[in-house]
Amino acid sequence: MPRILMTGAAGGIGTSLRKLLPPIYPDLLLSDLKAPADLGKDEKFKAADLADLAQVEAICEGVDGILHFGGYSVEGPWDSILQSNIIGGYNLFEAARKKGVERIVFASSNHAVGFYPRHHRIGTDVTARPDSRYGVSKVFGEAVGALYADKHGLGVTCIRIGNFGEMPLDHRRLSIWLKPEDLVQLCRIGLDHPDIHFEIFYGASHNERAWWDNHRAYELGYRPTGRGEDFREHAMAEQAKLKPDPVGDYYQGGTFCSMEFDGDKDRIVDWSKR
Repeated sequence: MPRILMTGAAGGIGTSLRKLLPPIYPDLLLSDLKAPADLGKDEKFKAADLADLAQVEAICEGVDGILHFGGYSVEGPWDSILQSNIIGGYNLFEAARKKGVERIVFASSNHAVGFYPRHHRIGTDVTARPDSRYGVSKVFGEAVGALYADKHGLGVTCIRIGNFGEMPLDHRRLSIWLKPEDLVQLCRIGLDHPDIHFEIFYGASHNERAWWDNHRAYELGYRPTGRGEDFREHAMAEQAKLKPDPVGDYYQGGTFCSMEFDGDKDRIVDWSKR
């Protein structure tokens, strides 16, 4: 059985996957800055600060594959993003190389391409248009992943996660919702599929309103079971409670695009037409 390391075990995604992964990967090692409050007696945990290379090397010892969900998971101050996602992301790949890890699944984000307009369907090979410092850090992580795949032979899969949860919570999330069990599918492709070298997938379930072309994931066996439209009435009812957002409602990144936005709202740039 392979030993799999999952960083970010105390976060929202990590907490959910801790319940779904053990039947698939029994030898699962969890890590975060601090142990989850509800850590079970049968769960294996090692604390590590991603910004400290020595600590990251220690958790990578004897590991075959990594699910990297650790880091700063929302927009925040530059120094927080720098330490957790930029330095921490580099340290994760470098420690994996040193310790002979074979596969890494990197949790990227839709915010790496958030400044594409909602009416424009995009693939995984588009130019990055991050909508935040957080989005910039995910573009960086994808680039480091490509470097370590091409130069050092790691098998790397980057998943641009949409909205992870039990159901889509508003109009935007009908297009980008990701059911937890579908994320597990994508992780398994990244860890186990023999053809993985470097891939980017969109982390989305079967959403009829999708803005993303995710054909490569489907070619490698992805068969999502979640369907966003099953929750349309709930999502639209929640959307009705929200205030209009001229910037966020136009771009795929939503409020990540409109926060701190001080450009001319009458001249919102549609990069796809330039």
